[in-house]
Amino acid sequence: MSTEISWQKSSFSGGDNNPNCVELASVNGQIKLRESDTPDTFVTTSPEKLRAFILGIKAGEFDHFTD
Repeated sequence: MSTEISWQKSSFSGGDNNPNCVELASVNGQIKLRESDTPDTFVTTSPEKLRAFILGIKAGEFDHFTD
């Protein structure tokens, strides 16, 4: 039995016309993330790990990757 996944994208992504968005879905207590232009590829993580990752981004912990 297959369950339909309800993907959500940020309201900042510009709606359905923008194919370059990160989408998230909650499935059985886990978070799935995918790039909207490659919908068959996704990663799965826990809500706690995603929260830590987002907090790290906001704190600048990954800024050195853009230098």
